[in-house]
Amino acid sequence: MWGGRFEGGPDPLFRAVNDSLPVDWRLVEEDIAGSVAWSRAIERAGILSADEGSRVREGLAAVLEEARSLQAPPIESGAEDVHTWVEQRLTAVVGPLGKKLHTGRSRNDQVATDLRLWVRRAIDERLAEVRAAQASLVSLGERHEIVILPGYTHLQRAQPVLAAHWALAYFEMLERDAERLADARARTNWCPLGCGALAGTGFAIDREALAQELGFFGPCLNSLDAVADRDFVLETINASAACAIHLSKLAEELISFCSGEFGFVTLTDSMTSGSSLMPQKKNPDALELMRAKAGLLIGRQAGFAAVLKGLPLAYNKDLQEDKRAVFETLDELSLVLRVASRVLDGVSFVEERCRTAAAQGYSNATDLADELVSLGVAFREAHEQVGRAVRAAIAKGVALEELGDAELVGICPALDGELERVRPRLTLEASVGRRVALGGSSPERVKEALLRAREALGRAQEEAGSEA
Repeated sequence: MWGGRFEGGPDPLFRAVNDSLPVDWRLVEEDIAGSVAWSRAIERAGILSADEGSRVREGLAAVLEEARSLQAPPIESGAEDVHTWVEQRLTAVVGPLGKKLHTGRSRNDQVATDLRLWVRRAIDERLAEVRAAQASLVSLGERHEIVILPGYTHLQRAQPVLAAHWALAYFEMLERDAERLADARARTNWCPLGCGALAGTGFAIDREALAQELGFFGPCLNSLDAVADRDFVLETINASAACAIHLSKLAEELISFCSGEFGFVTLTDSMTSGSSLMPQKKNPDALELMRAKAGLLIGRQAGFAAVLKGLPLAYNKDLQEDKRAVFETLDELSLVLRVASRVLDGVSFVEERCRTAAAQGYSNATDLADELVSLGVAFREAHEQVGRAVRAAIAKGVALEELGDAELVGICPALDGELERVRPRLTLEASVGRRVALGGSSPERVKEALLRAREALGRAQEEAGSEA
């Protein structure tokens, strides 16, 4: 490809570090699609005749069929990269005409285009997997809509919430992840082809038509920027890492919840493992690996940012590392999203265990303070009084609502004559039921949220279908 300037062949050690075919082979279909579009562009520019353009495209179709038949990258071909292999095979099929295809094009704009096409498609696939994980969360909430479990801050019991409300919290996190991935896709979807090596092409290429044919929003507007930057790769990795972090949080909670100490959920056998020594064990290995993957994606995020950090314009071979980084990132994100869906589909909340835990820890203390506020007590005073009531209950080893009338009234004077009305409002059902503001955990708000989530998933599916 570039041997005219050189007398000897490359050192085998140089080829070991330089050749990228085993990695960038994944771009072969995108490379051929870009080459088909480029053949039409140079035909419109008068570089290829209509007959030559037709023969080149027939040859590329044959090369595509050959590529699809291969079980592994054709390393034995000696091709440096996927672009070299496609050109070699095209020339083998159509003869010297194959050498005309690269007119006006550089591998710099070629690979940037291929990678944008691949990342765009991969993001679409990840978005579908995010939606599937969200659907599993909604189904989990629907199956356990009225289950009450403790909500936590600082890993200390705080206030009771519905299991569906807990599941929908992760739905919202994944919704933002979907938005971030969609944003990354939008900034990916601009076409570098026709920018040449760095200064633009010297031929009359209609770059608008070229971009439209490949499904891009339009052409990149600066040739230096188009071939030199990979911020779309970095942004995709960033969005993927954020999603993996949310999945790691989900995994951590479920790992805790299925432990003997919590016992809030059970997991299906098919997504757990046993012990080679201890017959009783049922280990949440799928969840633990979900948790671990987030660390690896964060590492790629930092690593690839460091690759880009000091590069001068325009193309530098450092950018060859973009493909391994984004391929592995999106592969692993796909794996953990699919695992998350499968695990969630097999999660069952243990209602009685959750309820018992929610009733402990004086999680109705805020409700008692709110009742005092409704009786005219300033909140800070109510807070102090209820704190003393909790201390008294702890000393007696009873629940807050189990303190005697005289003792409660002695600590909270405003309750005098109100206890018959107030005590029923300290139950778990009353506690979750009073959180009626938008976004709260009351049964009616949670039911509405489940319906909204289902509708949002339906709209997302329709939009994905229309774009496809």
